[in-house]
Amino acid sequence: MGRVTATPTPATELPGWRHAYSGKVRDLYVPAETPEGSHPERMLVVASDRVSAFDHVLSPGIAGKGELLTTLSLWWFDQLAGADGGRGIPNHLASSHTLTRGADGEANTADDLQSLIPDAVIGRAMVVKSLDMQPIECVVRGYLTGSGWAEYRESGTVCGISLPDGLSNGDRLPQPIYTPAYKAPMGEHDENISYERTVELVGAERAAELRDLSLEIYARAAATAEAHGVILADTKFEFGLDDNGVMTLADEVLTSDSSRYWDAAAWASGTTPEERMASFDKQIVRDWLAANWPAPREGEPPALPADIVARTTARYRELLKRLTAA
Repeated sequence: MGRVTATPTPATELPGWRHAYSGKVRDLYVPAETPEGSHPERMLVVASDRVSAFDHVLSPGIAGKGELLTTLSLWWFDQLAGADGGRGIPNHLASSHTLTRGADGEANTADDLQSLIPDAVIGRAMVVKSLDMQPIECVVRGYLTGSGWAEYRESGTVCGISLPDGLSNGDRLPQPIYTPAYKAPMGEHDENISYERTVELVGAERAAELRDLSLEIYARAAATAEAHGVILADTKFEFGLDDNGVMTLADEVLTSDSSRYWDAAAWASGTTPEERMASFDKQIVRDWLAANWPAPREGEPPALPADIVARTTARYRELLKRLTAA
């Protein structure tokens, strides 16, 4: 999240902020007085209720999704800053977003945060530091599923990494694996790449730092989730460099949109892949779309049925409740 240039994408007008960019799900704003093409000190990231699958934005959105995902991201940023007992991982939240804890132990945002976030997006927005974003999407997989399962059946590998024979869909891997992707320019598909390619893109030192940070965060988050009866099957992270050159965790983190979460009890007792991988993420949407909009998925995707929207919302809410419950 470094230099930004305004795009013509329609977005909500927010007092004190100027729309700079819209992705499939999130909208980015800079302070209204920021000159075009300059490097703002802070930015506003707003999570919408839009939902995407197979690189398409679907309709209708998931009501309340933006607030649910932002709440979960903020909770995870707090955990990874040291609340889970581990070392503090630098993150992109502006200082006014720092969580404080009252006498009751509850986390609360600093008072001046309310003056920075417009009322229209309270609850689904984060004020963040401007970063020099790395062109790598840092994916960590702890379980065999999705496209990894499809590749494994064909070649015994996931993103070119050899795995032991005899694994089944949904099995836990012997150890988590790092499978980076290249963040393609807007409008193009991200591309799975080898670790050696990340070295070519960002240099050996940065590539190792991205890999090691990603694996550390995954291990900590997976342990936290498991303590709440939830399996973190896989996830993806994004990082950027701050003004001091410090590698900083950015964007959303460990949300239902960026991660696969499963019910641990169902995974342990299930006898079919569907039972084992009962998800708390948008897999409900992916599965419905895959069944009702076959490849090559050209043109406009079909509208999501009301029951699919309702079920997805309920699972998002249940995940947040499970993870954040004391």
